[in-house]
Amino acid sequence: MTIVTLSDLAEQAQCPLLVIKVGSALLVGKEGVRREWLTGLVDEIAEARARGQQVIVVSSGAIALGAATLGLEKGGRGSLADAQAAAAVGQIALSGLWTDLLGSHGLTAAQILLTLEDLEDRRRYLNVTATLNRLLDAGAVPVINENDSVATNEIRFGDNDRLAARVAQAAKASVVLLLSDIDGLYDRHPRESGAQMVPLVEGITPQIKAMASAESNSGMGSGGMASKLQAAEIAELAGICLVIGNGQHDRPVARILEQGIGTLFLPRRKAGARKAWL
Repeated sequence: MTIVTLSDLAEQAQCPLLVIKVGSALLVGKEGVRREWLTGLVDEIAEARARGQQVIVVSSGAIALGAATLGLEKGGRGSLADAQAAAAVGQIALSGLWTDLLGSHGLTAAQILLTLEDLEDRRRYLNVTATLNRLLDAGAVPVINENDSVATNEIRFGDNDRLAARVAQAAKASVVLLLSDIDGLYDRHPRESGAQMVPLVEGITPQIKAMASAESNSGMGSGGMASKLQAAEIAELAGICLVIGNGQHDRPVARILEQGIGTLFLPRRKAGARKAWL
């Protein structure tokens, strides 16, 4: 079956392994953790597992949670030292949150913290692949974040969009779903008159890159549409579908995949695409 629409990806046969990226702005609001929303997302993860789908979560939020605990300004992003300290405190809370919610469905959360070097060095990359495979075989749900407590400005992903794409590549996932704060990629700034969402992208061209803008910047996270297109390029070369969709709604995965509301980036149809790990 040829994948041409988002609804095609709702089928287990087309999507045996799904990577879901959750950004800080979705997970943490002005009042703290958006627990009710996150509970709904975890319900969807449990339903996917019951259908026979495997799920990997790439979750931001450690810096935002830690900054609130430590009382740091600028969401913990005022300096590298602040971000590292906030991440060290917040990651414990973030891990506990996922453990509790997944555990309520009888699912085991497995924390993995990665740096850029872990996915750039071949030996370490293969070790990440082996660990992910073993966790999935054991029935766990890997919950991954960048190791911001040790990452530096020079050696880091800087956003979890690209991390999600690289994790999907390492795990040989079928689909990457980037939960954002807008419905997908627009042909111009979404607030401009006549702006239209692009439902399907078959190749990242200069014209597609020109559509990226910084409209979705909440101050909580570090990613924007430009980083999502970079993630789409990684996925495209690796032979993986990538989806950008609005995560702000209840049951966001169903809304995006089953109702077909989002932007689908198709991969290159190339036999050796998955081997392009660097």
